[in-house]
Amino acid sequence: MLQRIQTLFLALVAVGMGGMLSLPIWDKTALDTTQSVHLTALRLIHQQGSTSAITPVWYLALLGALVAALAAFALSQYKNRLAQSGLCAVNSVIMTIIMGLVMYFVFGNAKNLFDPESTGNFGLGFYSLILAMLANVLANRFIRRDEKFVRSQERMR
Repeated sequence: MLQRIQTLFLALVAVGMGGMLSLPIWDKTALDTTQSVHLTALRLIHQQGSTSAITPVWYLALLGALVAALAAFALSQYKNRLAQSGLCAVNSVIMTIIMGLVMYFVFGNAKNLFDPESTGNFGLGFYSLILAMLANVLANRFIRRDEKFVRSQERMR
């Protein structure tokens, strides 16, 4: 049934991952504004004056699109709650990998390019990833609650 609450949460996962793909994830600007670093789902851009070094990170976008597609597919699996729960578990693992990669780029690579004391600012793309992770956990919880309820009703017959 598409009117269950986990449908809303799974749709929120897909929308959140779309936000991560389209919005900036992290940026940092030097105090003298001569250098800046921007992280999106496709690239890490380090600008020094008029020159810029671009590091492709397309695999973040690929993993984000995979999570959004799996969430959309899980929406259509409303008759098979075990499959929905398994897809949510796979999404949790992939989103954890995405979060680890983002943290690696932010705190491992980009933070030390200039002014290591300044941490930079997380953008809306990062917060939409957090929202998608939370929505995925809640969707999985409600899917398991529905499955437990159905099994208890079958025992009463």
